[in-house]
Amino acid sequence: MRKRVVITGLGVAAPNGVGVPSFLDAIQHGRSGIAFQPILAELKFSCQIGGIPPITEEIKQKYFTDLQLRQLNSSGIIYGVIAGMEAWHNAGLSVAAEQPDWDSGIVFGTGILGIDKFRESIYKVDEGQVRRLGSTTVVQTMTSGVSAYLGGMIGCGNQLTANSSACATGTEALLLAYERIASGQATRMLAGSCSDHGPYIWGGFDAMRVTPYQFNDAPERASRPLSASASGFVPGSGAGALVLESLESALSRKATIYAEVLGGHLNSGGQRGGGSMTAPNALGVKRCIQQAIEQAGIQPNEIDVIDGHLTATIKDSAEVTAWCEALDRRGADFPYINSLKAMVGHCLSAAGSIECVAAVLELHEGFIYPSINCEDLHPEVSNLIAPKKIPQQLIEQPIQVLAKANFGFGDVNACVILKKFNS
Repeated sequence: MRKRVVITGLGVAAPNGVGVPSFLDAIQHGRSGIAFQPILAELKFSCQIGGIPPITEEIKQKYFTDLQLRQLNSSGIIYGVIAGMEAWHNAGLSVAAEQPDWDSGIVFGTGILGIDKFRESIYKVDEGQVRRLGSTTVVQTMTSGVSAYLGGMIGCGNQLTANSSACATGTEALLLAYERIASGQATRMLAGSCSDHGPYIWGGFDAMRVTPYQFNDAPERASRPLSASASGFVPGSGAGALVLESLESALSRKATIYAEVLGGHLNSGGQRGGGSMTAPNALGVKRCIQQAIEQAGIQPNEIDVIDGHLTATIKDSAEVTAWCEALDRRGADFPYINSLKAMVGHCLSAAGSIECVAAVLELHEGFIYPSINCEDLHPEVSNLIAPKKIPQQLIEQPIQVLAKANFGFGDVNACVILKKFNS
Protein backbone atom coordinates (compact mmCIF):
# COMPACT_ATOMS: atom_id res chain seq x y z
CA MET A 1 0.00 0.00 0.00
CA ARG A 2 1.43 3.38 -1.00
CA LYS A 3 2.05 5.91 1.73
CA ARG A 4 0.71 9.46 1.82
CA VAL A 5 3.48 12.05 1.66
CA VAL A 6 3.50 15.51 3.20
CA ILE A 7 5.91 18.46 3.35
CA THR A 8 7.13 19.35 6.83
CA GLY A 9 10.15 21.60 6.26
CA LEU A 10 11.17 24.48 3.98
CA GLY A 11 14.42 26.31 3.28
CA VAL A 12 15.44 28.86 0.68
CA ALA A 13 18.29 31.06 -0.52
CA ALA A 14 16.73 33.22 -3.23
CA PRO A 15 17.75 36.52 -4.83
CA ASN A 16 14.91 38.32 -3.02
CA GLY A 17 15.24 36.60 0.33
CA VAL A 18 17.48 34.22 2.27
CA GLY A 19 15.53 32.20 4.79
CA VAL A 20 11.80 31.45 4.72
CA PRO A 21 10.57 34.52 6.68
CA SER A 22 12.45 36.96 4.43
CA PHE A 23 11.44 35.11 1.25
CA LEU A 24 7.78 34.95 2.32
CA ASP A 25 7.70 38.70 2.95
CA ALA A 26 9.35 39.37 -0.43
CA ILE A 27 6.97 37.30 -2.54
CA GLN A 28 3.89 38.64 -0.75
CA HIS A 29 5.01 42.21 -1.46
CA GLY A 30 6.21 41.54 -5.01
CA ARG A 31 9.80 42.52 -4.15
CA SER A 32 12.37 41.90 -6.87
CA GLY A 33 15.83 40.47 -6.14
CA ILE A 34 17.27 41.30 -9.54
CA ALA A 35 20.14 43.79 -9.54
CA PHE A 36 22.80 45.32 -11.75
CA GLN A 37 25.95 43.18 -11.69
CA PRO A 38 29.10 45.28 -12.36
CA ILE A 39 31.20 42.22 -13.28
CA LEU A 40 28.87 41.53 -16.22
CA ALA A 41 29.31 45.10 -17.46
CA GLU A 42 33.08 44.83 -17.14
CA LEU A 43 32.99 41.64 -19.21
CA LYS A 44 30.83 43.29 -21.87
CA PHE A 45 27.73 41.17 -21.39
CA SER A 46 24.65 42.43 -23.20
CA CYS A 47 22.51 41.59 -20.18
CA GLN A 48 24.26 43.10 -17.15
CA ILE A 49 21.74 42.16 -14.49
CA GLY A 50 21.05 38.99 -12.51
CA GLY A 51 19.65 37.49 -9.34
CA ILE A 52 22.11 36.57 -6.57
CA PRO A 53 21.01 35.67 -3.02
CA PRO A 54 22.30 38.23 -0.49
CA ILE A 55 24.49 35.90 1.58
CA THR A 56 26.42 37.65 4.35
CA GLU A 57 29.45 36.34 6.22
CA GLU A 58 27.22 36.09 9.30
CA ILE A 59 24.89 33.73 7.45
CA LYS A 60 27.82 31.61 6.23
CA GLN A 61 29.17 31.34 9.77
CA LYS A 62 25.77 30.08 10.91
CA TYR A 63 25.87 27.09 8.55
CA PHE A 64 29.56 26.29 8.00
CA THR A 65 32.59 25.75 10.21
CA ASP A 66 35.75 27.76 9.60
CA LEU A 67 37.35 24.61 8.21
CA GLN A 68 34.49 24.06 5.76
CA LEU A 69 34.68 27.66 4.58
CA ARG A 70 38.38 27.41 3.83
CA GLN A 71 38.78 27.58 0.02
CA LEU A 72 35.00 27.11 -0.44
CA ASN A 73 34.02 29.16 -3.49
CA SER A 74 31.26 26.99 -5.00
CA SER A 75 28.30 29.33 -4.65
CA GLY A 76 25.88 26.50 -5.47
CA ILE A 77 27.09 24.44 -2.50
CA ILE A 78 26.82 27.47 -0.22
CA TYR A 79 23.23 28.14 -1.32
CA GLY A 80 22.29 24.45 -1.21
CA VAL A 81 23.65 23.87 2.28
CA ILE A 82 21.96 27.00 3.65
CA ALA A 83 18.57 26.04 2.15
CA GLY A 84 18.90 22.34 2.99
CA MET A 85 19.89 22.83 6.62
CA GLU A 86 17.21 25.48 7.11
CA ALA A 87 14.60 23.02 5.80
CA TRP A 88 15.87 20.23 8.05
CA HIS A 89 15.77 22.40 11.16
CA ASN A 90 12.45 23.97 10.07
CA ALA A 91 10.98 20.45 10.07
CA GLY A 92 12.05 20.06 13.69
CA LEU A 93 14.50 17.28 12.86
CA SER A 94 17.86 16.70 14.50
CA VAL A 95 21.09 15.48 12.93
CA ALA A 96 22.31 11.92 13.50
CA ALA A 97 24.79 11.35 16.31
CA GLU A 98 26.92 8.18 16.23
CA GLN A 99 24.91 6.10 13.74
CA PRO A 100 23.39 7.19 10.39
CA ASP A 101 19.69 7.91 10.18
CA TRP A 102 18.79 4.94 7.98
CA ASP A 103 15.27 6.22 7.34
CA SER A 104 16.27 9.62 5.92
CA GLY A 105 17.74 10.40 2.50
CA ILE A 106 18.49 13.24 0.11
CA VAL A 107 17.78 14.06 -3.55
CA PHE A 108 19.44 17.40 -4.22
CA GLY A 109 20.11 18.33 -7.83
CA THR A 110 22.11 20.87 -9.77
CA GLY A 111 23.20 21.75 -13.29
CA ILE A 112 26.85 22.80 -13.15
CA LEU A 113 28.40 22.96 -9.69
CA GLY A 114 31.52 24.81 -8.60
CA ILE A 115 32.27 26.60 -11.85
CA ASP A 116 34.51 29.18 -10.16
CA LYS A 117 36.45 26.31 -8.59
CA PHE A 118 36.73 24.71 -12.03
CA ARG A 119 38.15 27.93 -13.47
CA GLU A 120 40.66 28.29 -10.62
CA SER A 121 41.70 24.64 -11.04
CA ILE A 122 42.14 24.84 -14.81
CA TYR A 123 44.52 27.80 -14.48
CA LYS A 124 46.58 26.06 -11.78
CA VAL A 125 46.82 22.82 -13.75
CA ASP A 126 47.86 24.65 -16.92
CA GLU A 127 50.52 26.51 -14.93
CA GLY A 128 51.95 23.25 -13.56
CA GLN A 129 50.62 23.87 -10.03
CA VAL A 130 48.46 20.77 -9.65
CA ARG A 131 49.76 20.20 -6.11
CA ARG A 132 48.29 23.55 -5.08
CA LEU A 133 44.72 22.72 -6.05
CA GLY A 134 43.71 22.02 -2.48
CA SER A 135 41.89 19.07 -1.00
CA THR A 136 38.31 20.21 -1.73
CA THR A 137 38.44 20.70 -5.51
CA VAL A 138 36.79 17.38 -6.26
CA VAL A 139 33.94 17.69 -3.76
CA GLN A 140 33.22 21.27 -4.82
CA THR A 141 32.94 20.37 -8.49
CA MET A 142 31.32 16.94 -8.56
CA THR A 143 27.60 17.01 -9.37
CA SER A 144 26.75 15.25 -6.12
CA GLY A 145 28.85 17.70 -4.10
CA VAL A 146 25.88 19.45 -2.50
CA SER A 147 24.06 16.24 -1.58
CA ALA A 148 27.34 14.91 -0.18
CA TYR A 149 27.84 18.01 1.97
CA LEU A 150 24.27 17.83 3.28
CA GLY A 151 24.43 14.06 3.78
CA GLY A 152 27.45 14.43 6.03
CA MET A 153 26.00 17.30 8.02
CA ILE A 154 22.68 15.54 8.67
CA GLY A 155 23.94 11.98 8.80
CA CYS A 156 21.49 10.49 6.29
CA GLY A 157 21.74 6.74 5.80
CA ASN A 158 19.08 6.27 3.10
CA GLN A 159 19.41 7.15 -0.59
CA LEU A 160 21.80 10.07 -1.20
CA THR A 161 21.89 11.37 -4.76
CA ALA A 162 21.91 14.36 -7.11
CA ASN A 163 19.65 14.66 -10.13
CA SER A 164 20.12 16.94 -13.13
CA SER A 165 17.44 17.88 -15.66
CA ALA A 166 18.10 21.54 -16.46
CA CYS A 167 15.25 23.86 -15.39
CA ALA A 168 13.12 20.91 -14.22
CA THR A 169 15.78 19.72 -11.73
CA GLY A 170 14.15 20.99 -8.53
CA THR A 171 10.63 19.77 -9.27
CA GLU A 172 12.04 16.45 -10.45
CA ALA A 173 13.95 16.13 -7.15
CA LEU A 174 10.71 16.63 -5.23
CA LEU A 175 8.96 13.92 -7.25
CA LEU A 176 11.85 11.47 -6.90
CA ALA A 177 11.82 12.02 -3.14
CA TYR A 178 8.03 11.64 -3.07
CA GLU A 179 8.26 8.30 -4.86
CA ARG A 180 10.94 7.04 -2.46
CA ILE A 181 8.62 7.66 0.51
CA ALA A 182 5.35 6.65 -1.15
CA SER A 183 6.87 3.27 -2.05
CA GLY A 184 7.95 2.70 1.53
CA GLN A 185 11.70 2.84 0.93
CA ALA A 186 12.28 5.89 3.14
CA THR A 187 10.48 7.74 5.92
CA ARG A 188 11.67 11.21 5.04
CA MET A 189 13.69 12.81 2.24
CA LEU A 190 15.33 16.21 1.81
CA ALA A 191 14.58 17.36 -1.76
CA GLY A 192 15.97 20.42 -3.46
CA SER A 193 18.30 21.91 -6.02
CA CYS A 194 20.85 24.69 -6.40
CA SER A 195 22.64 26.75 -9.01
CA ASP A 196 25.89 28.74 -9.04
CA HIS A 197 25.87 32.38 -10.10
CA GLY A 198 28.22 34.44 -12.18
CA PRO A 199 29.54 35.10 -15.68
CA TYR A 200 30.84 31.58 -16.34
CA ILE A 201 27.35 30.15 -15.75
CA TRP A 202 25.41 32.95 -17.44
CA GLY A 203 27.73 33.66 -20.38
CA GLY A 204 26.32 30.90 -22.56
CA PHE A 205 22.81 32.35 -22.31
CA ASP A 206 24.10 35.83 -23.19
CA ALA A 207 25.71 34.30 -26.26
CA MET A 208 22.38 32.68 -27.20
CA ARG A 209 20.76 36.14 -26.98
CA VAL A 210 17.93 34.87 -24.81
CA THR A 211 18.50 37.41 -22.03
CA PRO A 212 17.20 41.02 -22.03
CA TYR A 213 19.61 43.94 -22.60
CA GLN A 214 17.05 46.80 -22.46
CA PHE A 215 16.73 46.96 -18.67
CA ASN A 216 20.31 47.26 -17.41
CA ASP A 217 19.36 50.56 -15.74
CA ALA A 218 16.04 49.22 -14.39
CA PRO A 219 16.79 45.65 -13.22
CA GLU A 220 13.61 45.14 -11.22
CA ARG A 221 11.52 45.65 -14.39
CA ALA A 222 13.54 43.30 -16.59
CA SER A 223 11.90 39.92 -15.94
CA ARG A 224 8.47 40.16 -17.55
CA PRO A 225 6.70 36.78 -17.82
CA LEU A 226 3.37 36.91 -19.71
CA SER A 227 4.07 40.46 -20.86
CA ALA A 228 3.91 41.82 -24.42
CA SER A 229 7.22 43.59 -23.75
CA ALA A 230 9.02 40.47 -22.44
CA SER A 231 12.37 40.15 -24.16
CA GLY A 232 14.10 37.19 -22.53
CA PHE A 233 14.85 35.68 -19.14
CA VAL A 234 17.01 37.24 -16.47
CA PRO A 235 19.59 34.80 -15.08
CA GLY A 236 19.34 33.99 -11.40
CA SER A 237 20.82 31.61 -8.82
CA GLY A 238 20.23 30.17 -5.37
CA ALA A 239 18.64 27.09 -3.84
CA GLY A 240 15.37 25.77 -2.46
CA ALA A 241 14.79 22.77 -0.19
CA LEU A 242 11.80 20.83 1.12
CA VAL A 243 11.54 18.04 3.68
CA LEU A 244 9.13 15.34 2.50
CA GLU A 245 7.88 12.83 5.03
CA SER A 246 5.36 10.04 5.35
CA LEU A 247 2.11 11.30 6.82
CA GLU A 248 2.34 8.64 9.49
CA SER A 249 5.74 9.90 10.63
CA ALA A 250 4.72 13.57 10.51
CA LEU A 251 1.62 12.94 12.63
CA SER A 252 3.49 10.79 15.13
CA ARG A 253 5.96 13.52 15.91
CA LYS A 254 3.34 16.33 15.67
CA ALA A 255 5.24 18.13 12.91
CA THR A 256 3.91 21.21 11.11
CA ILE A 257 2.46 20.02 7.81
CA TYR A 258 2.78 22.65 5.09
CA ALA A 259 1.13 20.68 2.29
CA GLU A 260 0.42 17.21 0.95
CA VAL A 261 2.02 15.92 -2.25
CA LEU A 262 -0.81 14.24 -4.17
CA GLY A 263 1.34 13.07 -7.08
CA GLY A 264 3.00 14.19 -10.26
CA HIS A 265 4.62 13.17 -13.48
CA LEU A 266 7.92 13.36 -15.33
CA ASN A 267 8.37 12.94 -19.06
CA SER A 268 10.15 14.15 -22.19
CA GLY A 269 8.89 15.35 -25.53
CA GLY A 270 11.68 13.40 -27.19
CA GLN A 271 12.77 16.50 -29.17
CA ARG A 272 10.08 15.57 -31.68
CA GLY A 273 6.84 17.24 -32.76
CA GLY A 274 8.28 20.75 -32.61
CA GLY A 275 10.39 20.02 -29.54
CA SER A 276 14.16 20.58 -29.59
CA MET A 277 17.13 20.87 -27.29
CA THR A 278 15.86 24.30 -26.18
CA ALA A 279 12.10 24.18 -26.85
CA PRO A 280 9.45 21.80 -25.50
CA ASN A 281 7.27 19.51 -27.55
CA ALA A 282 3.81 20.99 -26.82
CA LEU A 283 2.22 17.56 -26.74
CA GLY A 284 4.82 16.39 -24.22
CA VAL A 285 4.00 19.31 -21.92
CA LYS A 286 0.27 18.65 -22.20
CA ARG A 287 0.70 14.93 -21.49
CA CYS A 288 2.89 15.67 -18.47
CA ILE A 289 0.24 17.93 -16.94
CA GLN A 290 -2.61 15.52 -17.69
CA GLN A 291 -0.80 12.51 -16.27
CA ALA A 292 0.20 14.46 -13.16
CA ILE A 293 -3.48 15.23 -12.57
CA GLU A 294 -4.46 11.61 -13.18
CA GLN A 295 -1.80 10.28 -10.82
CA ALA A 296 -2.85 12.79 -8.17
CA GLY A 297 -6.41 11.46 -8.36
CA ILE A 298 -8.09 14.84 -8.87
CA GLN A 299 -10.16 16.52 -11.56
CA PRO A 300 -8.79 19.47 -13.61
CA ASN A 301 -11.47 21.78 -12.23
CA GLU A 302 -10.15 21.25 -8.70
CA ILE A 303 -6.95 23.21 -9.44
CA ASP A 304 -7.11 26.69 -7.88
CA VAL A 305 -3.67 28.03 -8.83
CA ILE A 306 -0.94 27.24 -11.37
CA ASP A 307 2.58 28.24 -10.40
CA GLY A 308 3.96 28.30 -13.93
CA HIS A 309 7.39 27.86 -15.45
CA LEU A 310 6.86 31.06 -17.53
CA THR A 311 10.33 32.38 -18.30
CA ALA A 312 9.50 35.72 -20.01
CA THR A 313 10.24 34.43 -23.50
CA ILE A 314 8.13 33.86 -26.60
CA LYS A 315 7.23 30.44 -25.17
CA ASP A 316 5.03 31.87 -22.37
CA SER A 317 1.90 31.87 -24.52
CA ALA A 318 2.68 28.31 -25.66
CA GLU A 319 2.83 27.23 -22.01
CA VAL A 320 -0.53 28.88 -21.26
CA THR A 321 -1.97 27.15 -24.33
CA ALA A 322 -0.73 23.79 -23.02
CA TRP A 323 -2.35 24.41 -19.62
CA CYS A 324 -5.64 25.41 -21.31
CA GLU A 325 -5.68 22.25 -23.42
CA ALA A 326 -4.57 19.95 -20.60
CA LEU A 327 -7.19 21.27 -18.17
CA ASP A 328 -9.82 22.08 -20.81
CA ARG A 329 -10.32 25.39 -19.04
CA ARG A 330 -10.16 28.87 -20.58
CA GLY A 331 -11.23 32.47 -20.03
CA ALA A 332 -12.72 33.18 -16.60
CA ASP A 333 -12.81 29.44 -15.84
CA PHE A 334 -9.02 29.23 -15.92
CA PRO A 335 -7.23 28.97 -12.55
CA TYR A 336 -5.05 31.79 -11.27
CA ILE A 337 -1.56 31.61 -12.78
CA ASN A 338 1.64 33.40 -11.72
CA SER A 339 5.39 33.30 -12.25
CA LEU A 340 8.02 33.74 -9.54
CA LYS A 341 10.65 34.48 -12.20
CA ALA A 342 9.35 38.05 -12.40
CA MET A 343 10.88 38.59 -8.95
CA VAL A 344 13.96 36.32 -8.87
CA GLY A 345 14.81 35.72 -12.53
CA HIS A 346 15.36 32.27 -13.94
CA CYS A 347 17.39 30.45 -11.31
CA LEU A 348 18.22 27.64 -13.80
CA SER A 349 18.67 24.32 -11.98
CA ALA A 350 17.47 25.98 -8.75
CA ALA A 351 14.30 27.35 -10.36
CA GLY A 352 12.04 24.39 -9.63
CA SER A 353 12.93 24.05 -5.96
CA ILE A 354 12.73 27.78 -5.15
CA GLU A 355 9.40 27.98 -6.97
CA CYS A 356 8.13 24.86 -5.14
CA VAL A 357 8.94 26.54 -1.83
CA ALA A 358 6.92 29.58 -2.95
CA ALA A 359 4.05 27.34 -4.06
CA VAL A 360 3.93 25.52 -0.72
CA LEU A 361 3.93 28.84 1.14
CA GLU A 362 0.96 29.99 -0.98
CA LEU A 363 -0.98 26.88 0.04
CA HIS A 364 -0.05 26.99 3.71
CA GLU A 365 -0.47 30.73 4.26
CA GLY A 366 -3.48 31.18 1.96
CA PHE A 367 -2.36 33.75 -0.61
CA ILE A 368 -1.43 34.10 -4.29
CA TYR A 369 1.70 36.16 -4.88
CA PRO A 370 1.60 38.88 -7.56
CA SER A 371 3.00 38.11 -10.98
CA ILE A 372 4.74 41.47 -11.36
CA ASN A 373 5.84 43.25 -14.55
CA CYS A 374 2.97 42.04 -16.73
CA GLU A 375 0.83 45.18 -16.77
CA ASP A 376 0.93 44.90 -20.59
CA LEU A 377 -0.32 41.32 -20.98
CA HIS A 378 0.69 39.58 -24.18
CA PRO A 379 -2.39 39.46 -26.46
CA GLU A 380 -1.85 35.77 -27.16
CA VAL A 381 -2.22 35.18 -23.41
CA SER A 382 -5.21 37.49 -22.85
CA ASN A 383 -6.98 35.80 -25.77
CA LEU A 384 -6.77 32.50 -23.88
CA ILE A 385 -7.49 33.42 -20.28
CA ALA A 386 -9.19 36.25 -18.44
CA PRO A 387 -6.63 38.93 -17.44
CA LYS A 388 -7.95 38.86 -13.86
CA LYS A 389 -6.55 35.31 -13.57
CA ILE A 390 -3.03 36.76 -13.61
CA PRO A 391 -2.76 38.56 -10.25
CA GLN A 392 -0.77 41.77 -10.33
CA GLN A 393 -1.41 42.43 -6.66
CA LEU A 394 -1.32 40.09 -3.67
CA ILE A 395 -4.50 38.03 -3.31
CA GLU A 396 -5.25 36.69 0.16
CA GLN A 397 -7.58 33.71 -0.03
CA PRO A 398 -7.49 30.01 0.90
CA ILE A 399 -6.14 27.63 -1.75
CA GLN A 400 -6.88 23.91 -1.77
CA VAL A 401 -5.00 22.56 -4.81
CA LEU A 402 -2.00 23.99 -6.69
CA ALA A 403 -0.18 22.70 -9.77
CA LYS A 404 3.53 23.43 -10.16
CA ALA A 405 5.45 22.66 -13.33
CA ASN A 406 8.87 23.25 -14.85
CA PHE A 407 10.13 22.54 -18.36
CA GLY A 408 13.81 22.33 -19.24
CA PHE A 409 16.44 22.20 -21.96
CA GLY A 410 16.57 18.74 -23.45
CA ASP A 411 12.75 18.82 -23.76
CA VAL A 412 12.17 17.53 -20.22
CA ASN A 413 9.03 18.17 -18.16
CA ALA A 414 8.01 17.90 -14.50
CA CYS A 415 4.63 18.62 -12.90
CA VAL A 416 3.60 18.14 -9.27
CA ILE A 417 0.16 18.52 -7.68
CA LEU A 418 0.11 19.89 -4.13
CA LYS A 419 -2.82 20.16 -1.73
CA LYS A 420 -3.41 22.00 1.50
CA PHE A 421 -3.33 19.43 4.27
CA ASN A 422 -6.66 18.97 5.97
CA SER A 423 -6.51 16.71 8.99
